[in-house]
Amino acid sequence: MRRTTMNRLDVIKAVAKVVGSKEQAAEAVQAAFGTIRAGLDRDRKVLITNFGTFRLQQRRPRLGRNPRTGQQVSVPPRIGIRFKASRNVLN
Repeated sequence: MRRTTMNRLDVIKAVAKVVGSKEQAAEAVQAAFGTIRAGLDRDRKVLITNFGTFRLQQRRPRLGRNPRTGQQVSVPPRIGIRFKASRNVLN
């Protein structure tokens, strides 16, 4: 069965093919992810032209279930990250 998702290591390997060094690729990927995280912390939104927009979104509290016991539990409010792809990525 073929995998359909890329993890951080897969991204590093793909970048390493372009830059030639796995160490440089790891630094570049870490810097990119760190910059996105810092932008979200500062501005709550990061727009990358021709790629998409990352933004923080407040999640409401809700009722969930414990998968082992089936008991209803209260899930507190939290902040999640949303990504909306640009039209260029979707086409």
